[in-house]
Amino acid sequence: MLKKLTALYVLAAFALPVSTAFAQTSAAAPAAQTAEAPASAATAATPAVPTPATTPAPPTPLKRCDFAITLQSDDIFEHKKSVQLPVLNSKGKERIDNEVMGKLANCTKVELIVVSGHTDLIGSHAQTQKLSEKNADAVVAYLGSKGLNAPMDTMGMGKTQQIKACDDKLPKAKLTECLAPNRRIVIEGRGLAK
Repeated sequence: MLKKLTALYVLAAFALPVSTAFAQTSAAAPAAQTAEAPASAATAATPAVPTPATTPAPPTPLKRCDFAITLQSDDIFEHKKSVQLPVLNSKGKERIDNEVMGKLANCTKVELIVVSGHTDLIGSHAQTQKLSEKNADAVVAYLGSKGLNAPMDTMGMGKTQQIKACDDKLPKAKLTECLAPNRRIVIEGRGLAK
């Protein structure tokens, strides 16, 4: 019996340090993990220093020399039945030279010129349409004679875009005078500025 007790005592003596050491190691492991956790959390909480990205500067917007000029048809045209196209009078040529060509001088590149002719309500649709087209064509022909080398387009608007309404019961002379703002040429230019 003494032998058994001695054997148990010896086993217990060996087992106690092993189990104590195991318990200490097991207890130390969570503590070590806990100690490491704040370090990891501290690392995670510190934001990574971003490396500066080389973003290209936004392109400088190109300057435009776009414009729109309205000329009253009564002021710039002499309508002669003997000629196919309406004839620009000296005042009309001068205004185009000063206003239109002056604006175009500020452009490095003219992308497009659009000339639209407008008439009043007097006359049939076919007549007013044809007259508006002829007026626009006459202005484009003059611009071409000035050496303008750009795409040009004409539009005859006829009586579709009236800007002033008048009482149609007025005598013809008064009605014609009242409707004068509707008889016009609009010259629009699109291009890049200097």
